[in-house]
Amino acid sequence: MDNSLAIQYMLLDEDEVELSFNDDERTRVLAAAIIAGSEVLYDSQNDRAFITMMGVNVSTFSSLLTTGFAQAWYETPIPCDDVSTHGNPRTNQRSLDAAGVLGLVLHYLSSTMHAISLQQIFAIIPSTVTQYLNFGLRLLLCTLRTLSDAKIQWPGCLDFERCSALVVARHSRLGGAFGSIDGLKLPVQTSNDVDIKNATFNGWLSEHFISSVLAFSAEGVIIAARLNAPGSWHDSCLAHQIYASLQNNTPPGYYIVADTAFPRSLAEIDEHMVFNHELLSYRQTAEWGMCGLQGAFRRLHVPLEIGNKDSRGDLIEICVRLHNLHAIQVCINQIRTVYLKHCDFENMLFSEQRQKDRVARFHVTLEYE
Repeated sequence: MDNSLAIQYMLLDEDEVELSFNDDERTRVLAAAIIAGSEVLYDSQNDRAFITMMGVNVSTFSSLLTTGFAQAWYETPIPCDDVSTHGNPRTNQRSLDAAGVLGLVLHYLSSTMHAISLQQIFAIIPSTVTQYLNFGLRLLLCTLRTLSDAKIQWPGCLDFERCSALVVARHSRLGGAFGSIDGLKLPVQTSNDVDIKNATFNGWLSEHFISSVLAFSAEGVIIAARLNAPGSWHDSCLAHQIYASLQNNTPPGYYIVADTAFPRSLAEIDEHMVFNHELLSYRQTAEWGMCGLQGAFRRLHVPLEIGNKDSRGDLIEICVRLHNLHAIQVCINQIRTVYLKHCDFENMLFSEQRQKDRVARFHVTLEYE
């Protein structure tokens, strides 16, 4: 089918389509229009279009492809009951190439749309969507684990000094602060198993959740994470590994900012955990980080699968690692915008800050005649 017909279809309204094409032609041209649309998006190499549809820019998309995803897609058989895992992959019989599958996975993570919409956008059948998503998510996680920008890593000695300097530049009294920490509740499906149902039920919020705890540095990246725990667990119970990093891997004089959900249970942690209402301004960075994570990867707003703990944990880990990649390579991150010295935000006039603030629509502005 010629792409010119597909473009013609997309430019016509419903009445004009009925007059121009019969039923068989409409079906064939619609499929061509859908495929042409996804091809045009990829061929455009437009950062704005890529970020809108997939949450990453062109260079980040290309780096994911070339650092292992494409090679794994072309060299690994798709897991099936009737296919040997050691056989040769039949890449010529697949409906999408590596770029198409990566686009499918990233679009899935960046949206809340149903599978039927993905079928229409990528012109593949339901079983293929499910199969490609499961396989593509696994390949993406393996790829992200090899990328330095996607690592979830506790800071080193020089990192503490650099992050603390970013905080002090904005909050002069917070010498030694290098990050913030908070809990994240993600909705999950309700299980038929009574024990699992009780474990995921959060009495405070009266819903079923999966709990995680994330720590953000002053550079906007996630430096520690405890993921995929039952929703009934308190944040302080999940943070023991982060407490250990504070106690054993943090130089004297440096601390992380938290709220009162993380009590000081050990005397050694006192110098690393600060509870003071004066720190409220900086503690807001944890909220920014959570909003940035869920805003970029809106799949986290959809109740997660309750029946498969491993796949649920992998999905959350992918989003967390993509958040770091997104913060460093795409540079759309509120924490980085506010705290990194080279960002344009600090050089703006106050009036420009108001205009470009993401909550500017809620401001009340007085006008004098």
